[in-house]
Amino acid sequence: MKPPCFVDIHCHLLPGIDDGSSSWQDTLAMARMAAADGIGVIVATPHQLGNYGQNDGEMIRQHTAKTQEFLDQHQVPLRVLPGADVRIEPDLVAMIRRGEVVTLGDHRRHILLELPHEIYLPLDGLLGQLKRAGMVGILSHPERNGGILGRPDVLAPLVEAGCLMQVTAGSLVGTFGPQIQKFAHWMVQEQLVHFVATDAHGPKSRRPLMQRAYECVVQLVGQDIAEDVCCHNPASVAAGEAVAPPKRRPKRAGLAGWFRWNKAG
Repeated sequence: MKPPCFVDIHCHLLPGIDDGSSSWQDTLAMARMAAADGIGVIVATPHQLGNYGQNDGEMIRQHTAKTQEFLDQHQVPLRVLPGADVRIEPDLVAMIRRGEVVTLGDHRRHILLELPHEIYLPLDGLLGQLKRAGMVGILSHPERNGGILGRPDVLAPLVEAGCLMQVTAGSLVGTFGPQIQKFAHWMVQEQLVHFVATDAHGPKSRRPLMQRAYECVVQLVGQDIAEDVCCHNPASVAAGEAVAPPKRRPKRAGLAGWFRWNKAG
């Protein structure tokens, strides 16, 4: 069942610069774990902006290159690309253009956007700015955002406006609890998910694993879509290429079903 190669576009692999890997040994353990699970490419996404204003673009690029060299020395078959998990702030597009904020794969095409965890902030203005600049926003783990959990109706219009959605692998397999798992499954079934990524932070908890989440998506919607969201779509982002749209449009009728399901849980 395992596809040829998973591509992980959200992983806190770089050591010592955020709340992810705390050491080179942790990075090595995470990388070996990822490779053993079938991941061939990781876009390293340390936090940027917000509480991590010190993580400037050039430092992330240099640290990514050093991490790749370190993994090559230890013969870990993993390709590591620069990126960032970016807290939304004013003047974000200008900071990307200046190279201060790193896009996924450093192609200045896709940017991973992180909302505050407990609230939803409207993204229409930012998405419009990104589109005019030739870029696309990818919303990081919307299934774990408290505001979106209370207002799932915001998701379909965002997708229709061109925002792409990245769900965490752990959410699909229950790591973050049953409510978030149910919501992640609902998003997959409604074709509101473009990527599954690990959002891994260490080798012991929130680990860089994709296989179980892939198998979950296969069970929910079939192998073709599972390979799209775990392999093909993230590979396109890593290469700086356009992401193909979902095979079918989101089903608006599913929203009432989510509210009934959520209350029943």
